Amino acid sequence: MNKNIPGQFPFTRGIYPKMYQKRLWTMRQYAGFTTAEESNKRYRYLLDQGVTGLSVAFDLPTQIGYDSDHVLADGEVGKVGVPISTSEDMVRLFKDIPLESVSTSMTINATAAILLAFYIVTAEKQGVSVQKLKGTIQNDILKEYIARGTYIYPPEPSMRIVTDIFEFCSDHVPNWNTISISGYHIREAGSTAAQELAFTLADGIAYVQAAIDKGLDVNRFGKRLSFFFNSHNDFLTEVAKFRAARRMWAHIMEDRFGTTEEKAMMCRFHTQTGGSTLAAQQIDNNVVRTTIQAMSAVLGGTQSLHTNSRDEALALPSDNAVKLALRTQQVIAHESGIADHPDPFGGSYVVESLTDQLEAEAKDIIAEIDEMGGAVDAIEKGWVQSEIARSAYEYQSKVDSGDQIIVGVNKFSSDEKNESDLLAIDPKAVDNQIKHVVNFKAKRNNDHVQNRLSELESVASNTENIIPTIIECVRHDCTLGEISDSLRKVFGEYRPNF
Repeated sequence: MNKNIPGQFPFTRGIYPKMYQKRLWTMRQYAGFTTAEESNKRYRYLLDQGVTGLSVAFDLPTQIGYDSDHVLADGEVGKVGVPISTSEDMVRLFKDIPLESVSTSMTINATAAILLAFYIVTAEKQGVSVQKLKGTIQNDILKEYIARGTYIYPPEPSMRIVTDIFEFCSDHVPNWNTISISGYHIREAGSTAAQELAFTLADGIAYVQAAIDKGLDVNRFGKRLSFFFNSHNDFLTEVAKFRAARRMWAHIMEDRFGTTEEKAMMCRFHTQTGGSTLAAQQIDNNVVRTTIQAMSAVLGGTQSLHTNSRDEALALPSDNAVKLALRTQQVIAHESGIADHPDPFGGSYVVESLTDQLEAEAKDIIAEIDEMGGAVDAIEKGWVQSEIARSAYEYQSKVDSGDQIIVGVNKFSSDEKNESDLLAIDPKAVDNQIKHVVNFKAKRNNDHVQNRLSELESVASNTENIIPTIIECVRHDCTLGEISDSLRKVFGEYRPNF
């Protein structure tokens, strides 16, 4: 076997022999805001513009398990994503979008099981079999403790929910990617490329081990694991990072876990251009940044891609900005010629050296994590978080001193004003969303709701797979907040101890 051929173990040069010659990457545009109706309009607009996969952003209350009418949701409903509190919200979100023919990625973690249940029930209402559903839930709770903070429960029950999803989808939703192990937010928090690589793969090791400990077959669930990486500014380093990720994961799955199925050794990943690299000054420069980052993702062999919009440092992106971001991908795909050659930088002295260097650095970091007892222990000790904070400080110090140039920010600046045509959240639409939730709760059979929630608490208290019961709760009109609160009663809430 020639290990330097695309499509062959350890997949350094790509997971498929012909890569994009046979099929382009999935073009996703991450979107969601105000209400399900408004987000639905954006999704249908994107599909009309040529998007080949949807990517759902949820608002903060949805991410941390509160309904839109909850007092703690006040001021946050619809701000950074779409609010989904009820099964009716999800039906409105995907109105006139046939779920059997679209691939949907949902960026959701602590409440991933509930959103997956909403999606399954919405498909049932459309008459679509779960066997036909295609997509991904992020479902990566470890990076929430590391970088984002939208966790609810402590690590142990959270890991149980993650592996319950693995098990349920293996049996019932075979085309669904059960996790997107995310380095994106780790990088956004300030990590280096090597740290992003190491911390992401260390989290992946923890998930695989937890699933094996549960009795699941790594050759089976391993085929549905996926990753999510950031594409940052250092063009060649990013290309090398993606290549190193594939090679490292293939060896981890074979050497550490004894995986024999090649598909379960493949590091399939989604990429998003670096949100933290977008500047509020001279926002047209962001188009150039995003284009360079998108090219590194494609040259690095990504399976799907989101390109950030030029105005995202100022507001949620407008229709025109989103269209330009999508057109960036389409020009790369259809005009640049890059897609005609698998791993076109393979063999380059610089890229090969950087690939080896990043792999070596990441392996050293993973070895440190192993010595601490694994990713969960390293996170609970605060070590991972402190390492990222140190790197973020060092980078910002370089920007402040001018050693790291940001065009239009600390060099080549000007007094020009940014455009005022920015997307704004409609407060009336937010009020309507809250009324929807209140009315939904008023018209349902609340006795059935309480019975299902009591059953959920019972199942959560033992070792039974929790996902079928969550789906039954959704079928009987339990809300996201109510399901989350029932699990809070059993699992408690996480409070960092460092």
